Amino acid sequence: MTTNLFNTSAHLGTFSQYAVTIAMGAFAIALLLNLYRLIRGPSTTDRILALDTAYINVLALTLLLGIVSASSVFFEVALVIAMLGFIGTVVMAKFLHRGDIVR
Repeated sequence: MTTNLFNTSAHLGTFSQYAVTIAMGAFAIALLLNLYRLIRGPSTTDRILALDTAYINVLALTLLLGIVSASSVFFEVALVIAMLGFIGTVVMAKFLHRGDIVR
């Protein structure tokens, strides 16, 4: 007996399935564009903003996976990603501003 993680027919309607699929595609494209800016970015500030935006896109993809799978595990993972993203952004901004994190 196999269970499908993404059995959307049980709890999502047809319109919701299409909306989630389109949203996942849009966030995946946005994540690819963020990764391009992260690698190519002309300055350190651009790279920090691209990484912060990538956290948000990964967070959105995780939440959409939680909606599709109807599992609360993805929502807990999204909470951890949000906390790590916030802490990472604060640390990088402090490093960029002062040149040191601890001072």
